[in-house]
Amino acid sequence: MDLLKEAEKNTANKPKKYPLYYKFLSLLSVVRGYNIFIIVLAQYLAAIFIFSPEKSLRDVLFDFNLYLIVLATMSVIAAGYIINNFYDAEKDKINKPIKSRIDSIVGQKTKLNIYFFLNFLGVFFALLVSWRAALFFAVYIFLIWFYSHKLKKYPLTGLFSGAILALLPFFVIFIYYKNFSEIIFTHASFLFFILMIRELIKDMENIKGDVAQNYMTIPVKYGEYFTKLLITLIVLLTLDPIYFLLHYPEIGLMRFYFYFAIVTLILFSILLWKAKTKKDYVILHNIIKLIILIGVMSLMLIDTSVIIKRII
Repeated sequence: MDLLKEAEKNTANKPKKYPLYYKFLSLLSVVRGYNIFIIVLAQYLAAIFIFSPEKSLRDVLFDFNLYLIVLATMSVIAAGYIINNFYDAEKDKINKPIKSRIDSIVGQKTKLNIYFFLNFLGVFFALLVSWRAALFFAVYIFLIWFYSHKLKKYPLTGLFSGAILALLPFFVIFIYYKNFSEIIFTHASFLFFILMIRELIKDMENIKGDVAQNYMTIPVKYGEYFTKLLITLIVLLTLDPIYFLLHYPEIGLMRFYFYFAIVTLILFSILLWKAKTKKDYVILHNIIKLIILIGVMSLMLIDTSVIIKRII
């Protein structure tokens, strides 16, 4: 297999021996444990406050099928980060030298074995729910691999596929509960635009390594000025779903989050046009991460009475 041959090549030099806990921390860095935790939290909060508001907290938290779907999501996303790290190893040496050294504590062949094992677990957990869930995750695994191997190296495919793949963990919960309300689609469009902004900022942040490894991202192909124009346009497009969401009484106190998002996106746009260095783009990337994180936590504000009723 080509992947195995490449892993053998990358681990040809005998690696230095490290304590087991070093390797664990390295693997946690590779799979981005923090991101997985946020995704799982978002899945459960979305299930409680958006997709099944009529169900009790106990019914949602002890729903075994939902638990299996979340486990499948964790396994497949962790595997996705591993394969992404595998293909980006050379690029990350330029863009993220410190993280790259930490990640390299675990050998490429070991990472690849864990990648296959996690994907197997993901499909297995999904199969316990239904064959349709297993098919969904099998397709998701293929798309993540295809994105890491090919799609992310090209301008538009990299942008759209990166944002769509980040959105799919919520799509599977949406399908599970069969909740097809208009407000959910509006929430999804807002998140999609935010994720597109994040992908473009990541490309601006990593432009040096992308050029070195011949990744034809939008900043590489069309330049910094065009990319800033595109990000600004997407920020303006993001205001559209916010406008409609603010007119839904169902969002409750979450409306304050969207006011916060408007102010933060305006500040983000001002800083974007002043940004010139990698450090500036890292700050912008962290602002988008903050918008996403606070958005996840603010799902609890959709109906505060629901929190009190369900906990008590």
